Amino acid sequence: MTQDLDGSGLNLGQVMGCDQIYMPKGWMSMYTISAFKPQTLLLLSPSPLSPLPSRSLSQVAGKPQLMALPAEGAIAGGAAGVVVETALYPIDTIKTRLQAVRGGGKIILKGLYSGLAGNLAGVLPASAIFVGVYEPTKQKLLKSFPENLSALAHLTAGAVGGAASSIVRVPTEVVKQRMQTGQFASAPDAVRLIVAKEGFKGLYAGYGSFLLRDLPFDAIQFCLYEQLRMGYKLAARRDPNDPETAIIGAFAGAITGAITTPLDVIKTRLMVQGSGNQYKGIFDCVRTIVREEGPPALLKGIGPRVLWIGIGGSIFFGVLERTKQILAQRRSVAENPNSFKLD
Repeated sequence: MTQDLDGSGLNLGQVMGCDQIYMPKGWMSMYTISAFKPQTLLLLSPSPLSPLPSRSLSQVAGKPQLMALPAEGAIAGGAAGVVVETALYPIDTIKTRLQAVRGGGKIILKGLYSGLAGNLAGVLPASAIFVGVYEPTKQKLLKSFPENLSALAHLTAGAVGGAASSIVRVPTEVVKQRMQTGQFASAPDAVRLIVAKEGFKGLYAGYGSFLLRDLPFDAIQFCLYEQLRMGYKLAARRDPNDPETAIIGAFAGAITGAITTPLDVIKTRLMVQGSGNQYKGIFDCVRTIVREEGPPALLKGIGPRVLWIGIGGSIFFGVLERTKQILAQRRSVAENPNSFKLD
């Protein structure tokens, strides 16, 4: 059969040599196509004479080029952020308490879910903003940069997404960590008392240290994830499945979490100090910690942090990619409601 399906000179005989074929609803394996009746195979598009969207042989033989809309990225990011925070909040609480205690003080293992509800109220919009900014920024930079600079595009997009979401993430983090360390009983009380004692700027305590930690963290984590994912696709000649995506996300998260632990310790100390102001800034915080507790204190909580972010990375990227796929598929069906009708 030599019918030209897409107007590019690509006939069905060529397509049958590929592992997958693109149809209006998405990509289907040749195993499934082989089960079709011959007369059904001609109905891959709305009618036997309706052409498929024009695409090159490399696009048809490769992977779907579905572009995620900013809204889809925001929804996927919000969903992923909420799932991770809910599942791993106790580990984050332990990590925060380890970093906040000075000297050889002991930590309390009660109330490990303190502040979860208030935190989720901030994590949802913050994660949505991050991915909603990251995805279009990444796509724009990948088009602008040469292919060998894709890592720079991912690094930059991660930092831009982190900066945009910090407006919501910082107050959320301040309230969460003060509740985790037992300073307040509820998120509304925390917000009210912080503003009363420290002013509105109290909700942004440690903002500089937060950016110092999170901009490199976001840039490195997403760059590692994207580069590992791209390398896997080249090696396996297919997209990673859900478990493989989770493993890639876990590795990227664990490595990034370990590297940025000292920055996280500094951020935690500045955020939980309250109106006492025992640290005058980032550099004073570093000097005081090293002088009073020794350099190893800058690695406090590294175990729970690596565990938390490693597992969190696997869940976050797994949920993110799956949600993006579901939303893209639904959009495709909504845009082509009469496509791919089988007898």
